[in-house]
Amino acid sequence: MEINKRTILWIVFAVSLVVLWNDWMVANGKQSLFSAQPPAKVAQAPNPAKPNDLPTTAAPAPAATVPGVPGAPAAPAPVQTQVITITTDVYKVDIDTAGGVIRRLELLKYRDKVDPNKNQVLFQANGQRVYMAETGLVGASPAGVLPDHNTPFTARPGPRMLDGNNQVQLVLDAERGGVRLTKTFTFKRNDYVIDVRHDVTNLTQAPLTPSLYFQLEHDGMKPEGDTYFNSTYTGPTLWTPEEHYQKLTFDKIAKGSAEHAKSAKDGWIAISQHFFVSAFIPPANTQRDIYTKPQGNNVFAIGALEPLGTVAPGATVSNAARLYSGPQVQSLLENVTPGLDLVRDYSWAAIIAKPIFATMNWLHSLIGNWGWTIIAFTILIKLLFFPLSAAGY
Repeated sequence: MEINKRTILWIVFAVSLVVLWNDWMVANGKQSLFSAQPPAKVAQAPNPAKPNDLPTTAAPAPAATVPGVPGAPAAPAPVQTQVITITTDVYKVDIDTAGGVIRRLELLKYRDKVDPNKNQVLFQANGQRVYMAETGLVGASPAGVLPDHNTPFTARPGPRMLDGNNQVQLVLDAERGGVRLTKTFTFKRNDYVIDVRHDVTNLTQAPLTPSLYFQLEHDGMKPEGDTYFNSTYTGPTLWTPEEHYQKLTFDKIAKGSAEHAKSAKDGWIAISQHFFVSAFIPPANTQRDIYTKPQGNNVFAIGALEPLGTVAPGATVSNAARLYSGPQVQSLLENVTPGLDLVRDYSWAAIIAKPIFATMNWLHSLIGNWGWTIIAFTILIKLLFFPLSAAGY
């Protein structure tokens, strides 16, 4: 009986060490110890548009213009765009009417790990630091190019702060290529999920077959504050029901060697950064292509391209997606969509790892240091099994 008790104790310690080691490897962008081999790929119906058809992000317009040469044709007047700030109890978000792009997202309840006097910022476009959420249309139209994430939009009037309400919306409209695209962002109280709705109206006299893309861009630089001994994983991730959780690196995307699921009917695409994640979740049970590609200037993209079917003249088709942008808190992630809680990549060890991590996360909230958290967790394990160990003597 003494041998059995000690065996159980050693098994618990061994599993804890393996889980902690695996978590450290995953946090540093290495392959998980528990990653399964991906199943054979299933052939899917072709998408009318392809990821290579997508536009790159346009450079911002200059702040001032040089007067033209006398007698030369007048240059077209620049399109007036603006950055609209939406404020809730958890977010401060800047959305540019140039493309309807989320250019900055500040988490009001989380502090920056480098400068605790500032809030944590996820999306940003500041010099070499690039992290943005983009959506738009691609496809053939007899009237020209469809609205994409470079197209100027017009914002409808409305509240920009949550105040005493439970939600606040920003509605943007654009017409181009014989199509009207309406983007509706819905922000809710105490919620890190942003509803992103697209309404596509065919204004031409011919049927159209547009595709809608959801894209996350991120620079390939190491996060500020990362060191050899204090490094966290930053990079694209995705999940599909067939191939499950997959983690990619910017280096492999740059070399064109990133292997991942190329199509699915469910799942999400994301970018993990530090202990936070931003994930686009397209509507369930809708076919989409999944792509990664370098955008130039050390910026990389992961996205999902979804055909909207045939849109008859005068008809409107709608698409309701979601964008999670917030902390990697297990209790939040597992309630958003299947597989999102796997951004910490526990795989088959989840049944043991999840309660271990939940306990460690609670300890970390009290201690504030992961090194001391691991020591405290080890002491708790020893105390938990002390009666069993003492009974063996």
